[in-house]
Parts: sequence; C-alpha cells; structure tokens
Amino acid sequence: MLLLCGASLVLAYQAQQRVQSLEQDLVRRQQDSQDQSTEARALARQAQDISRDASAKVALVEARLAEVALQRGQLEELMQSLSRSRDENLVVDIDAGLRLAVQQAVITGSAEPLVVALRSADERLQRVNQPRLEGVRRAIARDLERVRSVGVADVSALVIKLDEAARLVDEVPLLASVGEGAEAAAGPTKTAGPGTPGSKANGGARGHGVVNGVVPPAREPDVIPWWQRAAHKAWNEVRTLVRVSRIDRPEAMLIAPEETFFLRENLKLRLLNARLALLSRQFETVQSDLHSAQEALDRYFERGSRRWVLLNELVRQVMAQAVHSSVPRPDDSFTALAAAAAGR
Repeated sequence: MLLLCGASLVLAYQAQQRVQSLEQDLVRRQQDSQDQSTEARALARQAQDISRDASAKVALVEARLAEVALQRGQLEELMQSLSRSRDENLVVDIDAGLRLAVQQAVITGSAEPLVVALRSADERLQRVNQPRLEGVRRAIARDLERVRSVGVADVSALVIKLDEAARLVDEVPLLASVGEGAEAAAGPTKTAGPGTPGSKANGGARGHGVVNGVVPPAREPDVIPWWQRAAHKAWNEVRTLVRVSRIDRPEAMLIAPEETFFLRENLKLRLLNARLALLSRQFETVQSDLHSAQEALDRYFERGSRRWVLLNELVRQVMAQAVHSSVPRPDDSFTALAAAAAGR
C-alpha cells in the first residue's frame, strides 16, 4: 500500500508537474498568439492605411490622367484651330494680294504686278506645304501661265519712244528746205577755180612731182584779180536761184519759211497728245494721233534723211505696240481660294 501510495504520489507529482508545464506552455503560446494577433492587427491596420493611401494615390493619378487627357484634347483642338486659322489667314492674305495686283494691273496696263503677286503666293504656299492647299497652288500655276502668255503693251517703253520722236522732230529736214544746207556747205569748196590758192598749190605740186614720197612745198599763190572774184560771186548767186528736184506732193513746197515752225510744233503736239492718251489707256486716240503724225511726216518731210527714217521707225513701232489688250483676271485662283476658305 505504501508502495502504491508512494508510486501514486510520484505519478501525481509528475502529472502535476506536467500539467503545470502544459499550463505554462499554453500560457506562453496564448501570449505569443496574443502578441501575434496584436502584431497582425497592427500589420492589418498598416496595410489598410497603405491600401487607403494607395487608393487615394490611384484616385489622384486617375484624376491627373483625366486632366492630362482633357488638356491634351484641348491642346489638339487648339493646334487644329491654330492651323486652320493660319491657313485661313494665309488664304485671306493671298486673296487680298491678288485683288490688289489686279487693280494695279488695270491702272498701269502692265501684267507685271499680277505676275509678281502670283509668284509670291505660290512661294508662300510652297513654304506652308499644306495638302489641303494644293488645289490653290495648281490654280495659281494655271493663272500664272495664262497671264504670261498674254502680250500687254509696255507703256513706259512706248512713252520713252514718243519722247524721243518728239525730240527728233526739230532735226528732220523739210521738203521745202532740202538742199539748202548742202549747198551752203558745198559753196565755199566750189568757189575755188583755177586761179585759187588751192588749185595753184595743187598745180605746183603736180608740176614739181613727188620725190621719194615727199610732196615739195607749194609756191606762194598769186593775187586773184577783182573781176574773177566778182564773176565767181555772181555765178554762185545764180546757182542758188534755181534748184531741180522731184516733188511728189507739191503742197509741201508751198509752205512759207515762217510756217515751218508751226508745222513742227503741230507735229510735236500730235506726239505729245498720243503720249497723254497712251498714259490714259486711250489706245484709239493714240492710233489716231500717230496716224496723223505719220501723214505729216510723209507729206512735208524729206524721206531720204536718216533722221526721218529713225523718227518714222519710232512712230511705226509705237503704232504697232499700242494695242488694247486687257490683263486676264486670275479667276481660277479666286475660286480655289474661296473653296479653301470654306473648308472644302
């Protein structure tokens, strides 16, 4: 019994010790579980906070992304609007320049302002390089080719020719005065007869001959008798009284010397009137005045003179070139510009 009691006591003690150790282990595990639960709770709270922050950041990023997308759309619309506005301004500017060039061409009668405006418009469109404006460039090229093919009178050059013709009027000899200048120039040379110093000297030179290519000095001329000088003077006066020439228009020889001034001035007025009519683009008046001037040249002036040929050539050139020819309007360019401005 004692042994059984002792064994039971030992077993009870061991059981008690084991239970205590189990309790301690259980308490420790429970403490650890509580610590882990607390730590897990803290981690969960921290994770929740992080998730909340992440959600807030994601929401902020999404808001920023939406704002950026909106700004990008607005920027694209602004760029497209700016591009359209630039193209529209370019189209309006080119249209205004072409219309101004058309007015200048009508005023000046020259196609050069319109050609310059079309070239400038084509260069500007080439620098922009917009596909929607290619139709405008093709229309401008067609109008430029058509304007170049039209021959327009160069008014400035024709005015210069008329000024030169008016200057030559005073230098062209009249039919009524043909031969006077030549006889006046030939008179002193023909008065020298056999007894003149020149003939005496020549005769002496021929009499002595030429030695080694050197002409010997002439002898002193003899004194011309008074009766011989008087005879030569009378003969020259008689020769100037009669002149034989062919005159197709007898009325040209009936002009008095004091009327030649008015004839030349009238011809000048005809040329100056043609000049004013040319500047006013009145080509019918130009042709009429130049035709009258041409008739006056053919009727009253000497055709064989070099000045007459030059004056007649100037008048004929002006008559041939002073023809009314209007500068064509660039209608194709205006139509293409209107279509581009309308967005088609």
